[in-house]
Amino acid sequence: MRAFLFFPAVALVLAGCSNPEATGRYLIDPPTPPMRVANNLGTAELRDVSLPEYAASGEVAWQTADGAVRSNTKTLWADKPERGFTLALARAISDMSGATVIAEPWPLAEPPRRRIEVRVEQALAGMDGIYRLGGRYYVAQDSAGGANHARSFAIAVPIPQAAPASGRRKPPAPPAAIAAAQNAAIAQLAAQIATLGGPGAVIRTSAPAPEPLFTMEPLPPLEPLEPLPEPAPLPSG
Repeated sequence: MRAFLFFPAVALVLAGCSNPEATGRYLIDPPTPPMRVANNLGTAELRDVSLPEYAASGEVAWQTADGAVRSNTKTLWADKPERGFTLALARAISDMSGATVIAEPWPLAEPPRRRIEVRVEQALAGMDGIYRLGGRYYVAQDSAGGANHARSFAIAVPIPQAAPASGRRKPPAPPAAIAAAQNAAIAQLAAQIATLGGPGAVIRTSAPAPEPLFTMEPLPPLEPLEPLPEPAPLPSG
């Protein structure tokens, strides 16, 4: 009799573990920026944003009171973080500046004038209730005399509904609040890149990039070959 009772109990546990409604998925979707800035980028290709491993794993991560970075398999981002972050950042820069910023690969026939690369070093909801987004970004221009920017960013956004972390595994705020703080941080990063802001340096391109092979002038046509001599007639008999 106990064996018959055991199997229904196991079935109930497995059903609870596989319940898709128990998994929360949160959008990477920064708000439309109210500010408008000058178009400093023109056309630009945004390379895939590089994220720390804990931020790229797909789970919403946070820091607990013991300093550890933790996450939960039932609290996920709705898209692959690197893809979602890259697409959202490109859209936010374009919306606020009028520039044409597109995530790689570049889909248009006319190549972009600039390339943007973002390397995130920190993207974490801290145990103090602050979401921090930090790293460096680079804007490259290949044409001679073009300006290349290498700049850093350190963005801090208070997390709504945050409380000081008390438990060793408890997040500082609900996952939805962490997602809202990250989206606000992405919007701030978009504004910084659109205005080429932040501490860093400007490096001028000293020489134009080598032209690709298909833009070279075509080779001149070959001289026509001289006709072959007529063969001598064979002797008769």
